[in-house]
Parts: sequence; C-alpha cells; structure tokens
Amino acid sequence: MMKIISNKKAKIYYQALLEKDVTYEGTFFVGVKTTGVFCRPTCPARKPNFENCEFFKTAQQALIASFRPCMRCKPLSAPGQASELIKKLVDAVEEYPEKRWQEQDFKELSICSETARRQFKKRFGMTFVEYARARRMGLAFKQIRQGAKIIDTQLCSGYESGSGFRDAFSKIMGCAPVKSSHNFVILKAAWIDTYLGPMCAISDEDGLYLLEFSDRRGLELEIERLRIKKKAAIIPGETEPIKLIKKELSSYFSGQLKTFKTPVHMMGSDFQKRVWDALLNIPYGETRSYLQQAHCIGNDKSFRAVANANGANQLAIIIPCHRIINSNGDLGGYGGGITRKKWLIDHEKNYRGMIQRKD
Repeated sequence: MMKIISNKKAKIYYQALLEKDVTYEGTFFVGVKTTGVFCRPTCPARKPNFENCEFFKTAQQALIASFRPCMRCKPLSAPGQASELIKKLVDAVEEYPEKRWQEQDFKELSICSETARRQFKKRFGMTFVEYARARRMGLAFKQIRQGAKIIDTQLCSGYESGSGFRDAFSKIMGCAPVKSSHNFVILKAAWIDTYLGPMCAISDEDGLYLLEFSDRRGLELEIERLRIKKKAAIIPGETEPIKLIKKELSSYFSGQLKTFKTPVHMMGSDFQKRVWDALLNIPYGETRSYLQQAHCIGNDKSFRAVANANGANQLAIIIPCHRIINSNGDLGGYGGGITRKKWLIDHEKNYRGMIQRKD
C-alpha cells in the first residue's frame, strides 16, 4: 500500500527541491502534475509550483501513479551515476594506461575532448587528462618500486624529456622518482554510485581506509590528512577491496546484506577504535544512544568524546555510526547528512526481519 506523505513533510521536500539539496537524493521523488514526469530532488529543470507537485518515497510509487521518468535527471538510475562517456574513457585508460592522450584519440572515440574535461572535472575533481596522467604515474611508481630503471620507466610513460617526467611524477606523487622507492605508498581512489549518491572509496591492496559520501563537508581535508599520514600518493584506480565494497554496497542498498566483509584499516587512537568496535556490535536494524555507547566501552561520562569519535569515523555505513541517536530520540548529527541518516535507519529496520529469516 502506498504511504501518504503529510503536508508538512511535502513542504520540507519542496524546499529541498528548490535548493536542489543533494542530501535528499534517494529519499523522495517528485511528480509534476503539469508535465506528467517525475524527478529526483536535484533535477536541473525549472521548478514547478508547490500545488503542482506530488511527492513519493520511491520511484516505483511514482510509476504506479502514472508519472513517467524525467529525461534530464533520470530518476531510475543512481544519483550522480557516471555517464556512459566517463565509463567509456575510464575503460580506455585501463586498456592502455601508458597512453598519452592527444586530440586525435578523442576523435577516434567520437568524443569531444572539452566535454570529457568538463564531465571528469565534475565527477572526479580533475580533468580527463589529469586522470590519465595520474594513472600513468601510478604505474611508473610501481615499476620503480619493482627495480626498473628510471629512464626505462620514463620512456614507458611516454615522456621523452627526463625533466618533464620528474616534474610530472613529483607533482602527483609528492616526491622525485629517485626517492619514491622508500617509505612511500600508493593508495587508489574510486567513485561508487549508490542509491543515496556517489561515495568515495580509498584503499590499498589490503583494505579500505576511507568510504564517504562524496558531498560530505570536509572530505577534501580528510583525504589530505590520510595522504600525509600514510606518506602516500592517492591516484584513480581500483583494488580488490574496492571491487568487493562495490558489490557489498549494492547488496546492502537492495536489502540483501547486513554485515560487511570488506577488509578495512581503522586509523585512529585506541579510544576511537574502541568506540568504532562498539558501533560494529550494534545489531543491524537497531539504534543506540551516545550514552548507551559510552556505557558499552565502560565509561558513562565519555558520551561527548564518543560523539566526537563517531564523527571521526571515515568508513561510512561499514562502521555504522548512523545507528547512534540522541537519548531523546532525535537523530543527532551525521557526516553524510541527517536525511541520509534517517533513510539508513529506516532502511535497516524495514529489512531487518526479512534478512534474519533468510539467514
């Protein structure tokens, strides 16, 4: 049965629609009576008047109500999902990562280089040429670590000039090639499309260091702190842990998974790790208060420090800080946004019994 959205909630959703609030992605859809289409909250189309809007919790409800999906915001796909152009170019880079891209290469793929630059900048925060160069430098670093001569690595990377190679390497890796074989690591970053919007995952070959919604406030600073702490270069790419978390997130959002098996690195103080371990012990579909969490780690007076440690969690959803709420029942804070927190809590409550029966 379709749930009726209250007028109060509808007004909140309408304001989110006007502001194109990305934190509401996946939490509601709006049907426009005058056009017969339904859209996601961040649709770029001209906004309808409130009286011409009908709000739905799911895309399925909008379809049942006879609205058709908007061609601009594509509400049936994951919000922020990579375009076919981006996917095509990423695949091309992986097929030939040593390639130095020229204008002719784009023409052969029937792609406008300016469009590629713009779309990559929007999704990754870097142009396509910068993306491809970072991927090349990652391979160069690996070859140097394995004992290859710098001159050979330079030529394999497409650089005829030694100084040009050193400058490009240093800009991306943070050090010169000759120094890179000692106490220096490569971390790979990937963008994962989810029902609630894109997430950024950063990993080495052994486990995840970071999983956050890409619009989280302060994410750039988090990534920079990680880079400095690990003395690492962070480049585009995939690892086995990233491939696994992609599959597990898909299962989680479809209600088929409650426990993540992707290996992770918990980078924090001993106290923070105790707090995060306590989070992992909260059963799927349940919530705890900050005070209850403090009690679980043996210090009832530390609930403010517990709240700070929750906020420092860099592995969203995997370490479920969204399951912590205020003692009075209010949701409290969440780095991914309160709307997402409520959705995650409701999602787990809705699927808890179903998954338990399946288990």
